[in-house]
Amino acid sequence: AVKEVEEIGMLLPQVEESVLSIGKFNSMVSLAAFFPFKSAQAALENMNAISEGVVHADLKLFLETNLPLSGKKKAMLGVSDAKIGAALQEEFSISIQTGGVVAEITRGVRLHFHSLVKGLTGQAASKAQLGLGHSYSRAKVKFNVNRVDNMIIQSIALLDQLDKDINTFSMRVREWYGYHFPELIKIVSDNSMYCRLAQLIGNRKELSEESLESLEEVVMDNAKAQAILEASRSSMGMDISPIDLINIERFSNRVVSLAAYRLELQEYLRSKMSQVAPNLAALIGEVVGARLISHAGSLTNLAKYPASTVQILGAEKALFRALKTRGNTPKYGLIFHSTFIGRAAAKNKGRISRYLANKCTIASRIDCFSEVPTSVFGDKLREQVEERLSFYETGDVPRKNVDVMKEAVQEVSSDNSTIKKKKKKPAAEEMEVEAEEIPAAENGAGDAPAKKKKKRKSEAEEAAAVEETDTPSKKKKKQKTETVEAEPEEIPETPVSEKKKKKKKKESAD
Repeated sequence: AVKEVEEIGMLLPQVEESVLSIGKFNSMVSLAAFFPFKSAQAALENMNAISEGVVHADLKLFLETNLPLSGKKKAMLGVSDAKIGAALQEEFSISIQTGGVVAEITRGVRLHFHSLVKGLTGQAASKAQLGLGHSYSRAKVKFNVNRVDNMIIQSIALLDQLDKDINTFSMRVREWYGYHFPELIKIVSDNSMYCRLAQLIGNRKELSEESLESLEEVVMDNAKAQAILEASRSSMGMDISPIDLINIERFSNRVVSLAAYRLELQEYLRSKMSQVAPNLAALIGEVVGARLISHAGSLTNLAKYPASTVQILGAEKALFRALKTRGNTPKYGLIFHSTFIGRAAAKNKGRISRYLANKCTIASRIDCFSEVPTSVFGDKLREQVEERLSFYETGDVPRKNVDVMKEAVQEVSSDNSTIKKKKKKPAAEEMEVEAEEIPAAENGAGDAPAKKKKKRKSEAEEAAAVEETDTPSKKKKKQKTETVEAEPEEIPETPVSEKKKKKKKKESAD
């Protein structure tokens, strides 16, 4: 319970000093009630509820039990977090204060909490706080909805970085090897191909007709390979030492390996986009779609954006400059790198970018909230953009959006039904196999009991014959041999010999 709130509020600097000493703090603040958590799980649930701005049942019960809701003096509740304060204001009809004095009092309570509560030490309180902090952070990381998008964001960032690095390193190889063979720069314009040629040729003076085949493999053109061979014979380049050539070859080898890794990374990004955002990738391409997700922060954030924001995403600087200078706002941002805007005429670029942004928003929302990933909607949306482009060029009226979406839904439902049928077929085959196995097992099991029953019956008949008539042992032997002969051939021979031994023993006893 806080005493003289108004007076404390007037003396804020004094409060700051008095909070640090336990004696002064106890004169202002006294512990009225304390409710410990039942378990670590309950503490984590309460913490999650507070972080989301929700009033937990435990907190509600504690406040209902200990707050004086009715009386002459109206109680004021101090809450450090404004979000949870607003939620408590809705639950209870009491005045709530946040900030100012409340922050200082909360700081004091947190500092002297172990001395206010009996039986609690400072070490135990810090351990409990640390454990709760770890479990809260672990839960937040575990249930991060953007963790699938993070791989795409990192991949596209690395891809952009690799492009810059490969370009820089290739220019360095061109400059370095250009001292020895300057004519090669004009013949071969591609950076990756130039690095492979520098690695292959080495010393230009050693180039001959025999190496023409290997040059053709790299350049993929007979005329270019012949031109390289002729240029090497009449080159103006300086002579270079073997140690310098070795270093150039090593560096060009690194650049070639980086270019190969870039292709692998692009393939990885393509596969990841087909899993996470197949419709967006089908509509606008894997790289542009990944850049949109990266710029938005996650697929969920991109799905929340309106089409107007998606249209100028990546052109924020140009937008604010236009707003500041009262000029024309940009028509497109990152979506300019898609093929559609490049194909459109100059007067239709703005219109097609607006239309494309609209379709991108639809595709991202389908990808974000659909349970089964499918690229059917993306393909249909791409067809719509193609139709719109042809409409601007030729005037052919495109199909309505409702009709296209109906077709897409029918395709998805038919695909799902075929998948279910494929799943059902193996299950039905398994059932048939099991059904075949069960009767076979029953037949086998039925034969065994039948044999046992026959044995038991024959034994019972023998025993009855022995009790009723005191016939000589020869008759018994005959009967038993007959029963043995009557039994099927499948019965092993060893039990029969054992029975004979037993019979002989009984006869000797008689």
